Amino acid sequence: MKLSHAGLSASVVFDEPNLMSLGGLVPVVKLAQDAGLRDLADTYLSVPRDRGANAGLKVMSLVAGMVAGADSIDDMAVLRHGGMRRMFEFAYAPSTLGSFLREFRFGHVRQLDAVASRFLAGLARQAPIIAGSGGPGGSGSTGGYRFLDVDDTIIEVHGYSKQGSGYGYSGVRGLNALIATVSTTQTAPVIVAQRLRKGAANSARGAARIVADALATLKRLPVNVVEAAPTTPAAPAVRTLLRADSAFYGRPGIAAAIKGGAHVSVTVRMDPRIKAAITTITADAWTTIEYTDAVFDETTNRWVSRAEVAEIPFTAFGSKSKAEQIPGRLVVRRIPDLNPSKGSGQPTLFDVDTWRFHAFFTTSDLDTVTADKTHRQHAIIEQVHADLKNSALAHLPSAAMCANAAWLVLAVMAFNLTRTAAVTISGPKLAKATTGTIRRKLIHLPARIARSGRRLKLHLPTGWPWQSAFTQLDLRLRGT
Repeated sequence: MKLSHAGLSASVVFDEPNLMSLGGLVPVVKLAQDAGLRDLADTYLSVPRDRGANAGLKVMSLVAGMVAGADSIDDMAVLRHGGMRRMFEFAYAPSTLGSFLREFRFGHVRQLDAVASRFLAGLARQAPIIAGSGGPGGSGSTGGYRFLDVDDTIIEVHGYSKQGSGYGYSGVRGLNALIATVSTTQTAPVIVAQRLRKGAANSARGAARIVADALATLKRLPVNVVEAAPTTPAAPAVRTLLRADSAFYGRPGIAAAIKGGAHVSVTVRMDPRIKAAITTITADAWTTIEYTDAVFDETTNRWVSRAEVAEIPFTAFGSKSKAEQIPGRLVVRRIPDLNPSKGSGQPTLFDVDTWRFHAFFTTSDLDTVTADKTHRQHAIIEQVHADLKNSALAHLPSAAMCANAAWLVLAVMAFNLTRTAAVTISGPKLAKATTGTIRRKLIHLPARIARSGRRLKLHLPTGWPWQSAFTQLDLRLRGT
């Protein structure tokens, strides 16, 4: 590619009132309206004074700006260029939106949480955003589970004016965002609960509350959308499996999941009790699994691998009273330790008696190999963290903690809205695309506005590579 000869003499003038760079925002805002975002915000938000007036329209502006790629208050000006005012009404100025967020207090953030939960349910009524939870139990299946993943991440901030900022487990100054996502074998994750905390907060702080909120949100979603198949007397019920790392191995969070009707799969810390339990596993109980550098032997129909798994019955929190103990299984994966600690004497050339053990506690009924493979897929939530930080959570724009907490909730709604527009309406090609990819293909679509027969018409670029996906989205929301 090179610049054409005519392009060398081109001049630049910003004088076209009928152009806009966000043609794809039209069907996405329509989707948000159909899912009831404005009405929900007007109903549940009670932000005081004149700055809290028209809460629904202001929330719509903030979410639309984030969908368009805004990661700061100033970036909200992207909604007010060219022909945007002809296509959208009440796109508020960045200063107005900033004043609105600074009026938030903790109670208003919780109100916004309620809006986000119900908005997700509204999106689920528009499209099956978590359909396909898997078939019935058995080897190689997910046992009909949908996966609720909980984890936290540090959002880096700079300066000492940010309320609540501090140094957490990562050694980076920031604020701690705790989120819960739900996914299935066929669909990418959507976020069902979120909380912003101080940067130095322990990972498990508030785990019971966010697990309970996430399960309550899942129960609010339409049943006919969540299930993998139409409801019949023989169809298995859709179940939920909570997955988390060892930071969340504590009774409050696990008990909240079980009380909410979910099963758990949580990594355990290698304390003396766990190590003692692992030593009781017999040598013939280990099964080789698919892992790094593994090879499948078709003759023996098994994996040739140095990684193995086994399980034993286990009661979590055995030091507590019997009523507080939780029975289940301890699934253990072992791999050779390539860097064993130095001992006395010279080690043998083929010493494979030194292992690294990774164990997790589960109450699911998945077989050992499937339970281990399913648990390792918990890492999918790290992709959601990265996606958010590459979008609206690139910054936390305010010095006020509650304003930043509200910003997180709005970013989650923008994430879910973008996911719904791309994954479930525009076709399978964008099923697991990141927000940045979806934005580039469906949102950042240059358009020229024209009027014909008292109706506005968008003229889009010829040869747009993702024309088919955008057309599907547009037709679906027009009901044609």
